[in-house]
Amino acid sequence: QLSLVESGGGTVQPGGSLRLSCQASGFTLNMYAVAWFRQAPGKEREGVSCITGTDDTTTYQDIVKGRFSISRDRATNTVYLQMNNLKPEDTAVYYCNEDPPSPNRWGQGTQVTVSS
Repeated sequence: QLSLVESGGGTVQPGGSLRLSCQASGFTLNMYAVAWFRQAPGKEREGVSCITGTDDTTTYQDIVKGRFSISRDRATNTVYLQMNNLKPEDTAVYYCNEDPPSPNRWGQGTQVTVSS
């Protein structure tokens, strides 16, 4: 079964940090562009960051630039999202998927809550 599993979410105070993991099962992520997406309550899902499959070039949405960092570990078939200086507006369910996203690869996501 081909799947993506997100983990690493939690509840942190403003200014805190979390590292999210995206683990692939049944296939290798290494050749794919992978993106992190998020969906806040009452809002549409939006792209946050992407890493290419060829040379690991990274891109970020403006509101997370300088705070989030995407990376991949090809040995473990995992893509990470390091999130620093978290803000309440970062509260959302975070998902990973190919970029552009594959409709069949959406996982359960991992909840990130930033609250004092």
